Amino acid sequence: MAQIIAIANQKGGVGKTTTAVNLAASLAAAERRTLLVDLDPQANATSGVGVDPNQIEQTVYHALLGTTEVGDLLKGTALGQLTLLPSSPDLIGAEVELISTIARENKLKAALVEVGDQFDYILIDCPPSLGLLTINALTAANKVLIPLQCEYYAMEGLSQLINTIRLIQRELNPSLSIMGILLTMFDARNNLSHLVSDEIRQHFEAQVFETMIPRNVRLSEAPSHGLPALLYDISSRGATAYLDLAREIIGQEQ
Repeated sequence: MAQIIAIANQKGGVGKTTTAVNLAASLAAAERRTLLVDLDPQANATSGVGVDPNQIEQTVYHALLGTTEVGDLLKGTALGQLTLLPSSPDLIGAEVELISTIARENKLKAALVEVGDQFDYILIDCPPSLGLLTINALTAANKVLIPLQCEYYAMEGLSQLINTIRLIQRELNPSLSIMGILLTMFDARNNLSHLVSDEIRQHFEAQVFETMIPRNVRLSEAPSHGLPALLYDISSRGATAYLDLAREIIGQEQ
């Protein structure tokens, strides 16, 4: 059965989608069968692996509503071991449509059951909120990976996210645990980045990944080409960092 990892932080601009796309690609490059689930209506993870959201008739939205099975929605990518469950702006309506349904928090979990044994890892890119879509992701997941930018307001909102995770653990998903906090946008030339990194490691200790994701131009450019960083420029510091993160995660499992 797949390890299901929700990549979540209700704060925007912390590197959730960048992490989802590039970690998924790095796991696939390590010969792990990987499914990337785009649960964000912005559909940036979908376009980030080269699939045009505007050209897709059915997406994860239809899986949540139960009108289409997940197996019929999957899309291949440029990496043989990486598969996409795409999103589109239609997903905006899902939270409203699901609000009156029974077991609305379990829709994604139920949808993924049929493909769980086809993959080693399922990564879920969550929207920047703690709404019903993110709750569905946390209910479906075994682990949560929290991207946290190395900036002044890094800790802002983190306690709220951890409280939400604890609530999900208590009420909906007792097996959920925090896989780790991933420090993103690290600038080695900036004293503030070092201060934030030191503070977070002091507070959360073993829950923080050793790997840190640097600020990197090539990493920022890759999505505009519809490619993960390792296919755009495998020698870039961003691509190398996500390959290191994949190795760290695989090492945890072993």
